[in-house]
Amino acid sequence: MIQRIQTVYLLLVTGLLIAAMCMPLGYFTGADAVQYTLMPAGVSANNMFQSTWGILCILILSSIISFLTIFLYKNRMLQIRMTVFCSVLLVGFYLAFLAFMFMLKSDLEATFRISWALSFPLIAIILNYLALRAIGRDEVMVKAADRLR
Repeated sequence: MIQRIQTVYLLLVTGLLIAAMCMPLGYFTGADAVQYTLMPAGVSANNMFQSTWGILCILILSSIISFLTIFLYKNRMLQIRMTVFCSVLLVGFYLAFLAFMFMLKSDLEATFRISWALSFPLIAIILNYLALRAIGRDEVMVKAADRLR
């Protein structure tokens, strides 16, 4: 299981998504030069907390799916489907992020500056694609071996 390259890719995806949950995704700078940090759980503004629970839920669900996909090595077709589903969830993460960013930007009347941690889900999508190709190669190799028997 650990000797397969897709396992390494999926572990890296899990690590990147967990890191993205813990790091700020961007910063809002208000008109009065007050800086608010946008975390996946929400943003604190003027003694009130505005939740962005959708972003956090997508990151948690994607990291759990990518970790559990590692253990589906006996059922490669399901592993492929789960990897594609995780990538679709990460595209949904960016859509949800844009929705929350524009909503909070108008509520706070502030400008927005992105953080480098926002690239982690994009890197995870690329690693999911590489894992998908490696799983597909394994499936082709197993089918070829079955044909020879």
